[in-house]
Parts: sequence; structure tokens; C-alpha cells
Amino acid sequence: MNAKETDGRDGRTGVAVVTGAGSGIGRAVTRELLRGGWSVVLAGRRAETLEETARAADGETLLVPTDVSQPADVEALFAAAVGRFGRLDLLFNNAGTSGPGGVPVEELPYEAWRHVVDTNLNGAFLCAQAAYRQMKGQTPQGGRIINNGSVSAHVPRPRSVAYTATKHALTGLTKSLALDGRPYRIAVGQIDIGNAATEMTERMRAGVPQANGEIAPEPVMDVADVARTVRHMAELPLEANVQFATVLATGMPYVGRG
Repeated sequence: MNAKETDGRDGRTGVAVVTGAGSGIGRAVTRELLRGGWSVVLAGRRAETLEETARAADGETLLVPTDVSQPADVEALFAAAVGRFGRLDLLFNNAGTSGPGGVPVEELPYEAWRHVVDTNLNGAFLCAQAAYRQMKGQTPQGGRIINNGSVSAHVPRPRSVAYTATKHALTGLTKSLALDGRPYRIAVGQIDIGNAATEMTERMRAGVPQANGEIAPEPVMDVADVARTVRHMAELPLEANVQFATVLATGMPYVGRG
């Protein structure tokens, strides 16, 4: 399906920008959207991983190496997307980093803190701002932004102060964007994910620190289940919105005492 043929009018498919598309959740979501007929702009820091993502799926793609923490990179990303496809219907704000996990707060270098904030929060803001400007001004007006939060947007893991703080902040960003986007048919939601099986969560199987000080393995879920959820959120008509969705491995220690 050609993005210019849908032109965002049916509220189902169109043009998507996926950040962090070179691996993990971003890769899985990119491939799921392509299977659904979306045209997808793949953004990530390394061109070679973006190429790997695109090679394994059929569909119309554009690869734009991007560091989302850099305003000039973000501006170039959205200019390339609109220059190629003419409009923007979806931003999956997914790029992120966990930073140096397991470091006590009193020992966390400021540079490490700043890197996580610049990527997870500032990068998400810059991309949302660029998407918002495009969606507000295009015809037909509107579109959708889905922010990738985390279960850490609700509860922290031990020694994860930078990551947890940015994910809590992302929830505030989602709420504010959702409110401000209403007059312009810009729907904004957030997916909070727990233990999808990716490179980042491989350590969960071996054991990770728990709140009581123990080290324990945790269950993981298929990342494809996350991708299908994102696609469901993306393909709702703009008159409907999943404000917040939590998708997690059923047995992970999250609810109650685990």
C-alpha cells in the first residue's frame, strides 16, 4: 500500500516514523507496521542496524540515521520523512537507553545521568515537537504519537535512578501532549512495557536485583506481542485513543508483592 494513496484519510494506515528502529522493540514494531501496509521511516544512530531491520520486511521504507538527542538530527529526520512521503500519521517515540544500571545514586557520574536524560526525555520531546508541528499543519490535519514508557514509569528497579526518572517524566510528557493535541486531532498515548525479550532484557533470564536485595530470574514475553499492541494503538481512528497501555510478562514481579 502506498502511503500517498492512504494520505491519512482512513485513520488506519499511513506514514510512520519509528525511532530506535535498529533493534529490539523498535525493530519489531517497524516490521509489524510494514506487514500492516504502513510506510515506515526508520530512525536510529547506526545505518547498518537500520538496514538489517528493513531487509527482513517487505514494504516502503526510508532509513535516516539519527541521534534523537541532537535537534539538528531530529529536524533532518522529519524533513526527510515529509519530503519523501508528503505527510506524517504516526510517531512511535521509542529511542532510549537504560544507562549504567546497578550504579548507586551517589556514584552515578553526571555525564551518565545527562546521557540518559538527553536520549530518553529530551529526544522524545524533540521528536514529539517535530511531529506535532507537521501533524498540526498538514491536510488532513492530525496524527498519532505513541511514547514508549516502561513499567519503570510506575515503579523503579533498584539502582536505576536516571532511567526511572526519565520514564516518569515521559508520562507527564504524554499527558501534556495529549491535552494540547486535542484541538488538532493529534492523539497521544503511551505503552509501558515489562520484560519483552530483546537484547536489553537478556539478563532477566539469569537474574536481576529485586527490591528485597535478592537476585532472581524474571520471565520475559515475546517482543512480537508488544509490536501487535503498538499496531493496534496506531490503527485506531483518531477519534479513539489508548491513553496508557501496560504490556508485561505475566509472571514478572510488578503487581503487589510479585
